[in-house]
Amino acid sequence: MKSHIVLGKIFGIEIGIHYSWFIIAALITFSLSDHFRAINSGWSNTVVWGAAGLTALLFFASLLAHELSHSLMARARKLPVSRITLFALGGVSVIEKEPPNALTEFLVTIVGPLTSVVLGLVLRGLAYSMRQDPEATPGLAILYWLGYINISLGIFNMLPGFPLDGGRVLRSVIWGATHNLERATRIASRVGQMIAILFILTGIYQFFRGAGLGGLWISFIGWFLLQSAGANYLEVKIKHALEDLSAGDLMSRDCATVDGSISVQDFVDHYLLRTGRRCFVVASQDRISGLITGHEVRALDRSQWPITPVQGIMKPIDKVRAVSPETPAMQVLEMMAKGDLNQVPVMAGQKLVGMLTRSEILEAVRSRLELKPQE
Repeated sequence: MKSHIVLGKIFGIEIGIHYSWFIIAALITFSLSDHFRAINSGWSNTVVWGAAGLTALLFFASLLAHELSHSLMARARKLPVSRITLFALGGVSVIEKEPPNALTEFLVTIVGPLTSVVLGLVLRGLAYSMRQDPEATPGLAILYWLGYINISLGIFNMLPGFPLDGGRVLRSVIWGATHNLERATRIASRVGQMIAILFILTGIYQFFRGAGLGGLWISFIGWFLLQSAGANYLEVKIKHALEDLSAGDLMSRDCATVDGSISVQDFVDHYLLRTGRRCFVVASQDRISGLITGHEVRALDRSQWPITPVQGIMKPIDKVRAVSPETPAMQVLEMMAKGDLNQVPVMAGQKLVGMLTRSEILEAVRSRLELKPQE
C-alpha cells in the first residue's frame, strides 16, 4: 500500500495517505452530518457539517495514533519501520523485517487495538463527564463520536482475521505454541478467509434487505480481507522457501556477452531476437563495461539503430544495481519488486560472476513448494 500524499515525518517515520482514505473520511462526514441534523434540529448547516468534518479529520489523528503505537513498539523491539500509510480500511505500518519471535509479534500487534480502545474510552468518558447528554453541544458530540469510532476500530481490528491485528495476535499465539511460523500463518490465514467470506455473505444479504451501499461496503471489506489473507500467507511461504538460498545459489554463470562496438541493429537481429534472452553483458576491449536490455533499445529511435553502437546506449556497470553472491535470495526478490527489475548482476568485488533473473528465483520457489513434504 503506497502513499500517494506524503505529509511528513514523525519520529523519523514517513507519514502518508493513500487516496482511498478519503473514502472513509467522506463516509464519516456524510453519516455524522445526517445524524447530527436528525438529533439537533437547532444546529445550523454550518455547525452540522463543521462538526462532522472535524470528527473525520480528528479520526485521522486517532488512526495515526493506532499505527504509531505499532511502529514505536516495533522500533523498541529492534525492527526497522520505514513508513505509515493510511487508507480506506485503516492503516499499515511498513515494518521492514519479520518479527524474530512470537512474543515480538504479539507485543507489536496488540498495542494498536489497545491504543484505540483506551483512547476511545477516554474520549467518551470526557464527553459524559462534562454533561449528561454527550451530544448536547458540537464539541461534546465530536468527543462522543470520536470515542465511539476509536472503540469500534479497536474491536474490529481484534477480529481473528489475518492480516487484521486480531489475526496477527492469533498467529503469534499459534507460533508460540507450535514454533512454526509457516504453520501459524496458514492457520491464521484460513481463519481470516472464513471471516472474510462471512463479511461478503453478510454484506450481500444486507444489500438485498435494503441496506444499500452499507451492505456493499461490508462485502468490500470482506473481499479486501480475503485477498489480503491469501497474499500474506503466500508471502510467508515464499520467504520460507527462499530462507537458506543466496544469489550465488540461483544465478546463471554463462552470461551472454556482446561486443560494445557492434550496432544496435546487429544486436537486435543477431542477439536479442535470436536468443530470447532479455539481458546481455557488454564487453569493450575484453572488459565488462555495462549491461544492455530491450528497455534501452526501445528508448532509442529506430532510425538510429544502424548507426549507434551498443556501448552508446548501454547502462554502465557502475550504475547498475548489483548484488553479491552472499545476498539472500529473498532480499534480491524484494529489491527487484521495489525497483521493477527483471534481472540483476551478481558481482564479487569488481568482477561479474553471474546474472540472476526474477524468473530463476520464482522457479526455485515453485520447485521447493512442490517438493516440500506436506505437514
